[in-house]
Amino acid sequence: MTTTEYDLIVIGAGAIGENVADRAVQGGLRTALVESELVGGECSYWACMPSKALLRSGAVLRAARSVEGAEEAVTGDIDVSAVLKRRNSFTKDWKDAGQADWVVSAGIDLIRGYARFIGPKQIEVTGADGTTTRYSATHAIAVSTGSAALLPDIPGLAESRPWTSREATSAQSIPPRLSIIGGGVVAVEMATAYATLGSAVTLIARNGILDTMEPFAGEIVGASLSDLGVTLRLHTSPASVDRLSNGDVVVHLDDGSTVVSDELLVATGRTPRTDDLGLETIGLTPGEWLRVDDTLRVVDDNGEPFDGGWLYATGDVNHRALLTHQGKYQARAAGDVIAARAEGRAVFDEPWGAHVATADHRAVPQVTFSDPEVASVGLTAASAEKAGYRTRVVDYEIGNVAGASVHADGYKGTARMVVDEDRRVILGVTFVGPDVGEMLHAATIAVTAEVPLDRLWHAVPAYPTMNEIWLRLLETYGRPVGA
Repeated sequence: MTTTEYDLIVIGAGAIGENVADRAVQGGLRTALVESELVGGECSYWACMPSKALLRSGAVLRAARSVEGAEEAVTGDIDVSAVLKRRNSFTKDWKDAGQADWVVSAGIDLIRGYARFIGPKQIEVTGADGTTTRYSATHAIAVSTGSAALLPDIPGLAESRPWTSREATSAQSIPPRLSIIGGGVVAVEMATAYATLGSAVTLIARNGILDTMEPFAGEIVGASLSDLGVTLRLHTSPASVDRLSNGDVVVHLDDGSTVVSDELLVATGRTPRTDDLGLETIGLTPGEWLRVDDTLRVVDDNGEPFDGGWLYATGDVNHRALLTHQGKYQARAAGDVIAARAEGRAVFDEPWGAHVATADHRAVPQVTFSDPEVASVGLTAASAEKAGYRTRVVDYEIGNVAGASVHADGYKGTARMVVDEDRRVILGVTFVGPDVGEMLHAATIAVTAEVPLDRLWHAVPAYPTMNEIWLRLLETYGRPVGA
């Protein structure tokens, strides 16, 4: 069998794989991108984009109703069919011709089919017609296959045909009743969307709402979900699940109660898409996350480059930060360093260098598009304390800022700044409130660049904007004499 050779082969043509391939091509490498589903991947068709499209119409409507003058102009309810039509436009009706055209225009060879390793630097791709073709890489292979929804081991769950995030973001009709298992970002966002679109939503969350974030975030979002009509069943767990002959789904909880709905969404975590990649042929374990160093090379149990350093893993599959934007950040570093190593150029792999993903450790930004939004970057107060920092926590009500009062009548929200007292730099920031996602990048810069608090006093926020929260946080912290 003839084997086609490339400098780099990227498995997975989602947003992350596309970026690895693009940077490598720009670095001079002949690169192939292999995809078994839609070019553009999870984010484009079943996650980031369709989920935010489902949420946006309701957020705009609520925002209009929170401002006197605009409120009086709103005379109708949300148009569900129009929301779904708009969502479909974002996914191009789940067709990828446009993104496939971009791949080709970028100088990347697109290979359609399912890839499996057959040995070091070698893969076999099975096409839709069942034919197989072999490819080899002279320098590297990058795995960018992402993650899939995790179904917990609950009796009857798999047999009940539950929704995952894919079904929730691509549904063409709204079920009258929707139950959700989970209390994280996907669960909260879909509870917000479906309650807005007319479902009677019940959220079952064993550990509460947004439990990995600052506690006030879960409290505020939980209260808002209740106001939207979502029934919260917190600190309880499903014991078993049944799908009845009439189509109803019954969730039996460990407190003896039941929840009955038309559909059940499971949003309890993710699992790596590595179970059918042929990893066993190269000495790795199928179904496991791929551990990497900061240049995104797969490493062994001792932290050394695996098998000489030809294998890379970017995005969800390496379990560093399961966020599209963070995966694209990794992809840019990986594509550049793969090209640099292949061409014998200098590698800048010191922390914050051009070829590393240092921000994965302490400066990851995230926005939860609930209502209100939660925007955070860096460490929470609890995680900073656990990491051994000597900290001070500063809170301020965003609604007390002049810009917030203009933004919405009765604006409610909270900001928190976690300060490293020894270095007087910010370790983490959390904002909760309407439209706070657009304020997050300033916080990300402050955390990533470790801007001293004394210098931040000279970053003057425009008035009256919600960014005046920075001045109020600094004033609450207190300015030392002479600073």
